[in-house]
Amino acid sequence: MRKLFIFIWLLIPLGATAYHFGPGQQNLKFDQATQHIDLAEKHLTNKEFAEAVVEFDEAISSLPNEDVSTITKLRIEKAKAQMQCSQLPEAYKNLESMLSEINADTNPKLIAEIKSTLANAQYYITWLMRLEGHSREIWEPVIESSRQNYYAASEFVKGEGNQKLNNELLQNLEASIKLARMDLDELQGLPLPNQ
Repeated sequence: MRKLFIFIWLLIPLGATAYHFGPGQQNLKFDQATQHIDLAEKHLTNKEFAEAVVEFDEAISSLPNEDVSTITKLRIEKAKAQMQCSQLPEAYKNLESMLSEINADTNPKLIAEIKSTLANAQYYITWLMRLEGHSREIWEPVIESSRQNYYAASEFVKGEGNQKLNNELLQNLEASIKLARMDLDELQGLPLPNQ
């Protein structure tokens, strides 16, 4: 009996080592990702958007590739932070790639959030392209896509029953239509829109 007890006692470190190098590594990555997400949220509340982007990148790289939903949510939040810290073109490209990666398994709420955030990026890109003097043929498809994305996100939110968010999306939709119709002289007299 004593030998059996000693044998079991010696197996405990072996089991702990196996856990540490097996499932424990997965838990360690999740813990690291959680720490980076917490730091990113703290940076966002302090309006330190560039630092938040770095923390979101670290969190995304800490997560396993199988956790697609969480990674997509983090990529959206990263894009929102990028739009606040002069990284609008990068955010725009990242959001477009996320939209192209959507498949039948993707959560519709997540699709609506991607479309809404992409519509914001497209709106600001159009605003800047118009101020830079690009021709209508260049900026019009971008604002039209923004309009369509706002509309699609609005339809989803309306179906979910979130009237407040639906109203915000409809206001953004109207703003995108106004931006397309606005005269350049009128546009130059306005301050850049806030998010």
